[in-house]
Amino acid sequence: MEIVTVLWREYLFFKRRIGRITSSAVMSPVLYLIAFGWGLGKDVVVEGATYMHFLIPGLIAMTTMNTGFNAVSTRIITSKLYERSFEYYLTSPISMPLMSFGYILSGALRGIYASILIILVSLLFGVIIEISLYFLVICFLNSFVFSALGYAAALSIESHYDMGRFNTYIMTPMSFLCGTFFSLENLPGAVKSIVGILPLSHASTSLRSIVLEGRFSYSSILVLTAYALLLYIISVYMSYREMK
Repeated sequence: MEIVTVLWREYLFFKRRIGRITSSAVMSPVLYLIAFGWGLGKDVVVEGATYMHFLIPGLIAMTTMNTGFNAVSTRIITSKLYERSFEYYLTSPISMPLMSFGYILSGALRGIYASILIILVSLLFGVIIEISLYFLVICFLNSFVFSALGYAAALSIESHYDMGRFNTYIMTPMSFLCGTFFSLENLPGAVKSIVGILPLSHASTSLRSIVLEGRFSYSSILVLTAYALLLYIISVYMSYREMK
């Protein structure tokens, strides 16, 4: 029941702000496509494909990451620091695991919505990518991972400025280093090993393999699932800690 309640509340929020949510989800990817796809990579071939075909799976991975993270963290921060309404959830007789799952699932669904938008935008740039069940599974798991991270991060900070630092030192480096815009093969060995274990690296390389090669690695699902479970457990723990 708690999951349905949270999802319904987030759906009403999404419905009222669908225009702003949609425009914010597509703005950055469109700028990246124009700047990197048209401006720099029009005639560039990467891993046997045009740079536009190479870039779009990475942008989808990055967009699902940012959308899932921001959808949850912004809502929690607002209700926790400004509206002071989140404490009512914590003191009410509800299940913390179910409430946490509801918030995280809502962010994951927002990530899927954003990925669909990017696929539609790519059509405007003349790029058609093949979508499969594995593609959608990777998008969902990636969104879920970063929704859970956003939930845990929002409960761990004490001010809006703390979240800004979290974005600066965690989210932004992942956006640019995890194979979104370039192949991980170009990185030095030590850096490649570190970056290669991050969830966004698995998401971007898996989506790219599905689109460009029609090949899928089950190890990426296992890694992303492990991240999802770990961050979900941390999120539930942070919810209980917030009650104290």
